[in-house]
Amino acid sequence: MELWDAYNADYEKIEGAVLVRGEDDTFPEGMYHLVCEVLVRHVDGTYLLMKRDPTKPMFPNMWEATAGGSALQGESDVEGALRELREETGIVADKLEFLDKSLGKHCWHVRYLCVTDCDKNSIKLQEGETCDYKWVSAAEVLAMTESELVGWQMKKFVK
Repeated sequence: MELWDAYNADYEKIEGAVLVRGEDDTFPEGMYHLVCEVLVRHVDGTYLLMKRDPTKPMFPNMWEATAGGSALQGESDVEGALRELREETGIVADKLEFLDKSLGKHCWHVRYLCVTDCDKNSIKLQEGETCDYKWVSAAEVLAMTESELVGWQMKKFVK
């Protein structure tokens, strides 16, 4: 069972409130959890795309412009983003650049940029989450459509 801290519409943590993964449709009104998303840009200007595992219930086999997921109970948005980045790509970062945050139906989306000089062949796939990766130019990311790219909203940060 995965537990999440609850936040209100003003991005304030609600003390003592806990949300349980899988119960999205029963979240009390006005409570949201954190979803951390990390756009990865190599120092050479290319961007990392991860291919979602074919067993994923949503968007199987689609390319994703971010590494990310929900922050666990007790994690800040930065801690959740760093953990998800490490779990889904193997990239260990010591800092992230804040991009933006927005309120969704059941969650706050908090977006970061990781600029890395990692070995481009060292990306680790997370079983059940990702099945492939590729490094692409900004032009290639920007040319992708919503039907090709999960996290297409991140395109506004691609330069």
